[in-house]
Amino acid sequence: MKYDVIIIGSGLGGLECGYTLSKCGMNVCVLEQGDALGGCLQTFKRKGTEFDTGFHYVGALDEGQSLWRLFDFFQLMDLPWHRLDKECFDEIILNGEQFKFVSGRAEFEKELASRFPKQKDNLKKYMSTLADVGDNIFKSFDTADAVDFYQKPAFVNSAYDFLNETITDEKLRNVLAGTSLKMELHANLPLYVYAQINDSFIQSAWRIEGGGQQIAECLANSIRQMGGTVRTKAKVTELVEKEGKLSCAVVNGEEHMEADTFISNAHPVATLDMVKESQVLKKIYRKRIAGIPNTFGMFTANIKLKEGIPYLNRNQFIYETNNIWDYASFDTRHHTDAALVSYQVPTGNSPYATNIDILTPMNWRDVEQWAGTKVMRRGEEYETFKKQKLQQCISLVSKHIKGLEDCVENVYTSTPLSYADYTSTYEGSAYGIKKDYQKLVFTMLTPRTPLPNLLLTGQNLNLHGVLGVSMTSFFTCAEILGMDKIKDLLKLR
Repeated sequence: MKYDVIIIGSGLGGLECGYTLSKCGMNVCVLEQGDALGGCLQTFKRKGTEFDTGFHYVGALDEGQSLWRLFDFFQLMDLPWHRLDKECFDEIILNGEQFKFVSGRAEFEKELASRFPKQKDNLKKYMSTLADVGDNIFKSFDTADAVDFYQKPAFVNSAYDFLNETITDEKLRNVLAGTSLKMELHANLPLYVYAQINDSFIQSAWRIEGGGQQIAECLANSIRQMGGTVRTKAKVTELVEKEGKLSCAVVNGEEHMEADTFISNAHPVATLDMVKESQVLKKIYRKRIAGIPNTFGMFTANIKLKEGIPYLNRNQFIYETNNIWDYASFDTRHHTDAALVSYQVPTGNSPYATNIDILTPMNWRDVEQWAGTKVMRRGEEYETFKKQKLQQCISLVSKHIKGLEDCVENVYTSTPLSYADYTSTYEGSAYGIKKDYQKLVFTMLTPRTPLPNLLLTGQNLNLHGVLGVSMTSFFTCAEILGMDKIKDLLKLR
């Protein structure tokens, strides 16, 4: 059978592309190499307890806000969304001092101005810039030329320079960047990435009861209901080029599946590796894509708790450093100076947390020596390494969660190796390709590739995170349907 579109990978971007194209009457097939759908949306169960792998919370999901508009289109708003505390959706703990992030732009600004009264005017400038990016996110669909769009001030300036020029208090700069464990802070991070992500969470912040896998399953079910195909255990081992374009995908080394167009949700390096022989993909292009740096990965401790730890309807970002912007270069093997604590929504309105996740940055070089080993068979040295890292995390977090060490029932840990194995994330990168405001053309990729019927989607293109990936899925679909059709689907005109 020949399909209109074959989509490689069932991460959020792949499934959203499958949904949009199916809704427009195309015959779509989504191929997932693993046992479960969803990529980083996956959940896993241990001893009866479910844990999320990469999904923790989303922003801008209140009615009318940007992610709500997209998820309403994808029919995802009936899932059990759970709003985080408006009075403190994120708590920043900086060297023991606590700061609250309050929902709503005006309320956010007011709260921090009360803690930093001399920065009141500067905070107004800061919020004005974030709001300008957040309010105009859909205007990117009006831009015919992506090069022109990427010349906007928020792209050609760095978040680091913006903060230093706008906020004159060093501690406040650290606080404002304090929730940025959901991106990699570095001196060349484009202001747009920083502003878009932070503004979306300030607008509103939400968890989902029962895990992020529900998002993937809901999208997959919708695709099937619209006549599409979604398969697991279907690894694309080769993309075959014929007469200057792709003709078929080889699945599990033997099955040949034809399509007019192919979309890859995999990392661009992994995608190009699938094209074994090509007259179109030149060595210089492959080398350029392979040479783009990736963001760091994450060490995650999924902890099942005994009863006794109160559930917090917020996230905690804990730092023991005087400069949050330096954490990307921390010695992640021997020190843990930064951690995100995420609570899973308990069932039955229990006042106690059932399980929490502790996440801290981890560099690929710290686990690269075990690359090529198999899950659960990496050896004693690797297990010892993980145990040491776990103890560092618990030691840091237990200073701020009273009784944590005594309430740990079971712990399951993962490293960038785990992400690479289970989700095919290149180098276990948490946020894909590292975006650089000085090299936008090279690090902000478009969906197009030199092969005319091979498109890309997912977090490695322009923006990561749930909102960024969802936006990117429409850019990918626009290459097939046209941007006017996308705007009609989203009722943008």
